[in-house]
Amino acid sequence: MKDIVYTLTFYSYWHCGSGLAAGADVDLLVVKDAAGLPYVPGKTLKGLLREAAEELQQLNPEKYAQSDLEECMGKYETDSRNLKKGTCFFSNATLPMAEHEALEQNPELSEFLYDGLSATAIDPETGTAREHSLRKMQVTVPCQLEGSILNVPDDCVALIADSMKLIKRLGLGRNRGLGRCTLKMEGGKA
Repeated sequence: MKDIVYTLTFYSYWHCGSGLAAGADVDLLVVKDAAGLPYVPGKTLKGLLREAAEELQQLNPEKYAQSDLEECMGKYETDSRNLKKGTCFFSNATLPMAEHEALEQNPELSEFLYDGLSATAIDPETGTAREHSLRKMQVTVPCQLEGSILNVPDDCVALIADSMKLIKRLGLGRNRGLGRCTLKMEGGKA
């Protein structure tokens, strides 16, 4: 078993939603930790990496065994009584420790991590904004986060590393230019 440490570098605004709003001001807030700092939930990363790993496995079943994918990330079953949990644990991707501590000591600086984007629906017939369609969402500025994947079976390290290379966007609005990113494995330790 290995523990994988990785960096997640964002090159554009990004939004991992909290499901909360800020009243009439902002419709969608980003997820934040107890200190009010942004992070990417481990389950979000696991889902993206699983999807990428499934694509790799389908494209090259000789190199990437289905059993490795299931051992690492679990197995989906239609019958919920037969779920198989994977061995891997995906931590949240957070700001590097030094940055996190500096922002905790100076909380007034954390406001510079966020911005707002507004959008409205356009009526295709008239070319004007539809009534009551203005939406505003909070986004996080480009930054670098760190995370880890624990208890990765030795046979799955290459699958995880190759899957990371396929992740190019993350979060809400990734099909509209938000969340451009790269995931890079920093190393493994036994």
